[in-house]
Amino acid sequence: MIDKTLATCMEAVSPVHDGATVMLGGFGNAGMPGQLIEALRAHGKRDLTIISNGAGTGEFALGALFGDGLARKLIASFPAPSAKQFRAAYLAGAIELELVPQGTLVERIRCGGAGLGGFFTPAGAGTELAAGKEIRIIDGREYVFETPLKADFVFIKALQGDRFGNLNYRGTMRNFNMVMATAGKYVAAEVDEIVPAGSFSPEAVHTPGIFVTHLVSVSRHPKLLELPSEENP
Repeated sequence: MIDKTLATCMEAVSPVHDGATVMLGGFGNAGMPGQLIEALRAHGKRDLTIISNGAGTGEFALGALFGDGLARKLIASFPAPSAKQFRAAYLAGAIELELVPQGTLVERIRCGGAGLGGFFTPAGAGTELAAGKEIRIIDGREYVFETPLKADFVFIKALQGDRFGNLNYRGTMRNFNMVMATAGKYVAAEVDEIVPAGSFSPEAVHTPGIFVTHLVSVSRHPKLLELPSEENP
């Protein structure tokens, strides 16, 4: 019988090794796999390359991952000024930053998941972000060639999952989680609830289980600011 569920987040992150490339879902706190990230911190592997929309804030989850000195590089579109732990590490020269426009970041991940070799985009053309990249003029406009992004490990957040790994998200929890699930060798999801197989209609399966290696049920952590489902449909 297929059963992709695990008992703990620590089990889910245990395959991560030093030097791994790790994608982390979420847009701010919405859809952020906070407890998987906390387990990743406790796991303690170093020299990680993190691919994420942002750089986190505060002393929990993503922000604290950088504060712990576990990452050597961040690929992101929005390392906000409020990401104090990442900022401190970056200014100290302890971490490298690859800044990517948000739409470009999503498309690079999508290409990684789809097996495509890259794409041309006008985003970033004529700026420092285009330095060292192939430039092509298409219909009189300058385009930059961007390469796909893939990861050794992907950690995401969903509302519900079943033992086959099928996932269902609530509202904006979809954000980066859905596309990241396609772009990793190993994908683990934390879910608020594991439901019996067959509980989803086909239309309610937002990430098919074929993309998911494991899932683990977690209760909401008090430090995560995501609102309950009835307040944030």
